[in-house]
Amino acid sequence: MKKASEYRKHAEECRVLARQVPEGPQRDQLLEMARTWDALAADRKALIQKHPELALPDEADEA
Repeated sequence: MKKASEYRKHAEECRVLARQVPEGPQRDQLLEMARTWDALAADRKALIQKHPELALPDEADEA
């Protein structure tokens, strides 16, 4: 499993790619992927807050 920060990085990469693609289904799909990565990051953060023993090294210090 990855850290929440890694999921947020993937989300940002999708948004960067989406800005480079003309409006249409490909852009929409990239933005949906970004939303999914953001949701995974939020879920991971909530999990770690509830169960700190599951944190990867340095993950508990992430905002």
